[in-house]
Amino acid sequence: MKKIVMTGGGTAGHVTPNIALMPTLREAGFEIYYIGSYEGMEKGLIEKLGVPYYGVSTGKLRRYMDVRNLTDPFRVMKGIGEAKKILKEIGPDVVFSKGGFVSVPVVKAAASLKIPVIVHESDYTPGLANKLCFPSARKVCCDFPETMDMLPEGKGVLTGSPVRKELLDGDPAKGREMCGFPDDKPVLMVIGGSQGASAVNQSIRDALPKLLQQFYVVHLCGKDKMDNLLLTKEGYKQFEYVTDGLADIFAMADVVVSRAGANAIFELLTLRKPNILIPLPGGRGDQILNAESFQQQGFSVMIDQDDLSTSYLFNKINDLYANRAEYIKTMSASEQNDAIGMITDLLVKTASGEE
Repeated sequence: MKKIVMTGGGTAGHVTPNIALMPTLREAGFEIYYIGSYEGMEKGLIEKLGVPYYGVSTGKLRRYMDVRNLTDPFRVMKGIGEAKKILKEIGPDVVFSKGGFVSVPVVKAAASLKIPVIVHESDYTPGLANKLCFPSARKVCCDFPETMDMLPEGKGVLTGSPVRKELLDGDPAKGREMCGFPDDKPVLMVIGGSQGASAVNQSIRDALPKLLQQFYVVHLCGKDKMDNLLLTKEGYKQFEYVTDGLADIFAMADVVVSRAGANAIFELLTLRKPNILIPLPGGRGDQILNAESFQQQGFSVMIDQDDLSTSYLFNKINDLYANRAEYIKTMSASEQNDAIGMITDLLVKTASGEE
């Protein structure tokens, strides 16, 4: 049996794609191990799955002045030593890195032991941690066609982002039952991300009088962002977030309004859900670039948060619904639809010495 060590952490975006890959990796004959930080959020997520977990020392990689920049390199060096010891003990055939600051010591340790490494970059523009890992990688998988030009020559592979298989098995009838929606109108699904999106939430609620004439609306509005005044609003169902039943809600949705994080938009692409993306402004700007790329590829409609208004949003949703068949056709033809299959195949070949 082949062995694989997976790494990545710091945010859910660096962990959930790894989790999405695990069932198929097991089917392909891999024994899976995970290296993360001592007490990072990835620890609980991975241990819950029964995957052997090892923690190493990490240092955050900052682009700004901070006194910790003087000490964190020593933490990274310590982490490299710890990762080398763990890798020697496990003896993996390949390492798969999803990024985040914890990945750097693991990838560097693997390279020093001549263990092949495959890196995955979700963002439109590569993050600093992954940039430090690129020289040690055999191949670098990415989500966006535009990212290929930013990767080392000969290493880039356009795969898209792994999406949990269970999301493909939803039942629209169960989704409507869960929300109390009859089958006489289409369903608009609104996703604000794990923390919600106040501007998006408010715009949707302001537009409800018009929207509910045309659609039922299911709204995943984020922790502590439910509107108690609308709990009994007919045709409108709110959740802070959904775990069990999420696949059924996706299955019943005819069109979706969402933020533009990489994991979220690739779920929409894989599920062929016509969508409007309202990217989070600020930060590194990757949500904006993500949304622009998906709009250019014909998968999405992008709305700038500053342009949100009740009538504008309502008209865009209606237009999207009217043209939904064209969006579904374009998404169905995408080469970024089988990330799990492509990445698993690459890992199998790499672990067998064929890549």
